[in-house]
Amino acid sequence: MAEDILDEYGKLYCLGDIVHNDEEVERLTKKGLVTISHDQLPELRGERVLIRAHGEPPETYKMALENDIELIDASCPVVLKLQNRVKEAYDDEGKESPVYIYGKHGHAEVKALMGQTKGDAVVFQDIAELDLDHMPSRITLFSQTTKDTRNLYKIRDTMVSKGIQVDFNDTICRQVSNRDLQLREFVKNFDKIIFVSGTKSSNGKVLYGVCKEFNPNSWFVSDPQEIQKEWFSENDTVGVCGATSTPLWLMEEVKGLIEGL
Repeated sequence: MAEDILDEYGKLYCLGDIVHNDEEVERLTKKGLVTISHDQLPELRGERVLIRAHGEPPETYKMALENDIELIDASCPVVLKLQNRVKEAYDDEGKESPVYIYGKHGHAEVKALMGQTKGDAVVFQDIAELDLDHMPSRITLFSQTTKDTRNLYKIRDTMVSKGIQVDFNDTICRQVSNRDLQLREFVKNFDKIIFVSGTKSSNGKVLYGVCKEFNPNSWFVSDPQEIQKEWFSENDTVGVCGATSTPLWLMEEVKGLIEGL
């Protein structure tokens, strides 16, 4: 969507990094993409602004209307569905069953989810942050779409074991969880694994953890120039994989660099 608009108009604002991959952001910046922060949004008038896949809270849409900003909404459909479910749960049961969100503090997707609850949801990225002995007797549990599936179910089971009634919602994106399962098999087929991802990608951190668990000879790189010849031995087989936000051209560049070592 961003490229189509840039090809037509030569300029487009984006609210935050379009993806958590510095190389892809740099490529699009050269085409005319201007990344802005939420603090800069109120300064714009009559511009086109892209909402990235992570989604935005209701306040962003309200401000756009007030400032005559045309929003290009590229929110992920899975994220939009989750936003709606969180809002419905909060509106219907928010007092009797407070909303808890398993997610990364400060993450754009989580901020958008918080906006659906007027900031009332409890966000935690580790169950150790919660005082389980003094939690409400009943809660509604959601998850950021890119968190680890196994951890989410462990969290639910731990809460239930403490006598908490959990209205449980598995909101993990299957594009991520299925890749988790595929990676487990993929990495076993190679001597060495190079995982390509932006350092800001939550999804990348989760999937790299999978690579490392099932093939200890795995390395994380965000830039092809980080690859070191010393990682490889003669006749090694090497698997190259990446996060959902990793562009194919970048993985192909990594492949070519390794073949040229």
